[in-house]
Amino acid sequence: LLPLPSHLGVPPGRGNCPLTSPLPFDLIYTDYHGLQQMKQHMGLSFKKYRCRVRVIDTFGTEPAYNHEEYATLRGYRTNWGYWNLQPAQFMTMFPHTPDNSFMGFVSEELNKTERQFIKSNKVSSMAVVYGKEASIWKGKEKFLAILNKYMEIHGTVYYETQRPPEVPAFVKNHGLLPQHEFQQLLRKAKLFIGFGFPYEGPAPLEAIANGCVFLQARFNPPHSSLNHEFFRGKPTSREVSSQHPYAEDFIGKPHVWTVDYNNSEEFEAAIKTIMRTQVDPYLPYEYTCEGMLERIHAYIQHQDFCATSPPPLPPKAKSPAMQSSPSPLALSPNSTHLVWSPSASRDPRAWPPVDSLQVWVSEAQHSCTETCRRHGLVCEPTFFRFLNKKEVFLQLSITCDSTEYEMNHLYPAVAEKVRECYLQKEALLFSCAGSNTKYRRLCPCRDYRQGQVALCRDCL
Repeated sequence: LLPLPSHLGVPPGRGNCPLTSPLPFDLIYTDYHGLQQMKQHMGLSFKKYRCRVRVIDTFGTEPAYNHEEYATLRGYRTNWGYWNLQPAQFMTMFPHTPDNSFMGFVSEELNKTERQFIKSNKVSSMAVVYGKEASIWKGKEKFLAILNKYMEIHGTVYYETQRPPEVPAFVKNHGLLPQHEFQQLLRKAKLFIGFGFPYEGPAPLEAIANGCVFLQARFNPPHSSLNHEFFRGKPTSREVSSQHPYAEDFIGKPHVWTVDYNNSEEFEAAIKTIMRTQVDPYLPYEYTCEGMLERIHAYIQHQDFCATSPPPLPPKAKSPAMQSSPSPLALSPNSTHLVWSPSASRDPRAWPPVDSLQVWVSEAQHSCTETCRRHGLVCEPTFFRFLNKKEVFLQLSITCDSTEYEMNHLYPAVAEKVRECYLQKEALLFSCAGSNTKYRRLCPCRDYRQGQVALCRDCL
């Protein structure tokens, strides 16, 4: 294997000389560590070529943390983030925030024979606990005792010589298993149960694909960087309502049960119902091989972060000639939100297509991610540029005694109590994430394909 500088065409030495020849790669998939190394080795050339980078980012990077100046001024600076990339250049395992691109991964898909075999060989009284570390089991004796009344419990906790003390004697612990043996365990089990950690891993999807029901804890209050050490320092303010929010929001019952583990009656009732519930093996389309290839193909075809785009808004202008162009939006037939006007022109190269746009106003303290989801839609940050105009407030019958352009990841928004409207000054800060009790946000939403949330209905 050649070292990184050789691949990048970096000249010898530790100076800041530009690359000796054009970068030979159209796209570079890396992680935060690789990004740091590229910047270190490429020197002045990094700025020119960073638009070709795609950063594999497990938990996501929200725009407020990505914009270096803003993150430093507003207290969003962490060990990660602050790269001033286009937020969609960060690619996540799950669709956390639509500001980033949902890359996902491939989980094994069963054929018809395997599915039938699993259904006929399920052991309805067998449960597998999610978690290889002994610490995950600590303090869970009460739940395990309830579960043990109904089901035989299996674990895969690592141990060298003797059973970890955190794992009760009635648990059949297999130790760390190779992946294929773990799959065999899931194919027999009825229940896959999580105790709150690890967050958002692939194992629950594998379990559901192998015909298990996944039972997990609801977090109240939700876990975030404000109240939980695990998320502290990560470039996101996201609040996690359960161990696996994707499973909760996009799969749900009967495959996924999210319950209050502090309520023994609710926990026990869920166990009893799950034992009586028949489920087929299920894998969301977006986690199949075909689904992931479809999504990545669409990104490669349509995402171009090297193309220069015009600034999102005009300066504060006095002259009529400098005013922004009229809004291409119109009130929907039921007058609750805006849609793309039938008479407005469309750029055939625009992606996603503008026909999928709907503009909704959030409630105070709701993010655009939440707002769009409440309407059965997904927030689409590339559409913010169409909302970032004074005319849009008027079209939504929002009264503005004043309108300001400012750098804030919650804008465009209105502070209704004081009738002040705000437009976004910095394109990199357009964000689906973020909320405040003071503001109602203007939110760009779009439809999405069933089982493929990253793509709108006409995106292929």
